[in-house]
Amino acid sequence: MTYEVDGNEKARFTPESGFNLVGIDPFGTRGSQLYLIEHFERYQDALSAKKSRKNQDEYLILYPEA
Repeated sequence: MTYEVDGNEKARFTPESGFNLVGIDPFGTRGSQLYLIEHFERYQDALSAKKSRKNQDEYLILYPEA
């Protein structure tokens, strides 16, 4: 499945420092598909949190700092 995330929406979820773990709502309207799960300062912590999510139907992205 392909998602076209709006550039403005992506910019809102790109942190100034650290990493944001962001989910994608495949049924959301354009411009409101992303939702913040948690912010992390370290990549290892963000990656670990992403891997530990139990819902296999959840689509996740890690956005690094700008």
